[in-house]
Amino acid sequence: MTIPGNLITTAMAVMPHTDADRALEAALSLDVPFWPQLPRLSYYEDMYVQASEHFPGIVLNVQKRMLGFSMEKFMDEYEETLSHYDEPEYFDVSETYSTVYSRFLSMDLSDRPAIHGQIEGPISFGLNILDSNDRPILFDDNIRPLILEILAKRVNIQLKRLKELNSNAFMFVDEPGLQFLFSGLSGYNDVAAREDMSSFFAMIDRPRGIHLCGNPDWDFLLGLDLDVLSLDIYTNGEIFVSYANAIKKFLDRGGVLVWGIEAENINSLETRLTALWVALARKGIDLNFLLSRSLLSPATCCLINPDGEKTVEMAFDLVRKLSLKLREKNRLL
Repeated sequence: MTIPGNLITTAMAVMPHTDADRALEAALSLDVPFWPQLPRLSYYEDMYVQASEHFPGIVLNVQKRMLGFSMEKFMDEYEETLSHYDEPEYFDVSETYSTVYSRFLSMDLSDRPAIHGQIEGPISFGLNILDSNDRPILFDDNIRPLILEILAKRVNIQLKRLKELNSNAFMFVDEPGLQFLFSGLSGYNDVAAREDMSSFFAMIDRPRGIHLCGNPDWDFLLGLDLDVLSLDIYTNGEIFVSYANAIKKFLDRGGVLVWGIEAENINSLETRLTALWVALARKGIDLNFLLSRSLLSPATCCLINPDGEKTVEMAFDLVRKLSLKLREKNRLL
C-alpha cells in the first residue's frame, strides 16, 4: 500500500493565495504536500482552465475570466490534438497554467511519506464547460469520450512525474459535479456517470482517487474503483457514516479516507471525529484498521474567506496540531 494513513496530514490544492511562495510554503508544511492551484493569482490557475489546456474547441478569455467551447474551433483543432496523442508530456500542466507546478517538480521530496497532485475530473469539467448554446459539453455524446481520454492522459503524465520525486505519489481527481448527478439533471444521470467513471479509471494509473466537498450518493462514490477518497466530513459526517457497509468494503479493498475538518478548536474537532469513528466501530469497522487507512485535512478549498490566506493557514496549523494529538492518543507515532 503506497498511500499512507495513521492520521497524518494533507490538504486539497485550491488556495486563495496571491503569493506563490507563501502558498507553496503552506503546502509543504503538511506531511503529504502538493502543488497549489492559485486562481486568484491568475485565471490560468483555475482548476477548470488548467484541465482545459490543449483540449480542442476551448475558448479561453483570461482577461474576462471566461471559459467556453466552440464546435467550429473544435473541428479546426481536433486533428492537431490527435497528432499529439502519443506524446504524454503534451498533456502535462505547462508553466503558463501553473506558477508552482514546475517548482514543485524540482524539489527533493523523497523523504516525505507521500506527495499528491490533482486535476479536474471529467464529470465536473464537462458540466462546467458550455458550448455556444449554453449546453454542457458533457451532454454531447461525441465530445464526452474525448473528455475522458484527454483528462486520463493528464492524470497519467502528472502521476508519472510525481512518482519520479516520491514513489508514494498519488493523484486526486477533483469532482464537485458528482453531487449534482442525483438532482434531476437532464441529459445525464448516475447510470451514465458510473459507466463513464469506470471507463475513466480504467484508463488511469494507480494510486488515484476523488476529492469532493459536497454530498453525493456515497454508495455510488464508494463503489468506484478508487484508492483514496477525500471528503468534507465536517459537513457530511453523520450522513457519510450511515453508509458503513460501503465504507467497510472500500477499506477492505485497500481504500484510504481523507477526513476533511473545518476550523473550530482542537477539542471540539477531536470530539466530533471520535464520535464518527465510534459510530463506525459500532457498525463493525475495526477502529485501529480505520485509523490506519485515514488522513486528516481541512474540509474545503477555501476561496471565499474574508481574510483570504489567513484562514487557510490557520486551518493547516490546526490540522497539524490535531493530527499530533490524535496520533499520540491512538499510539500511531
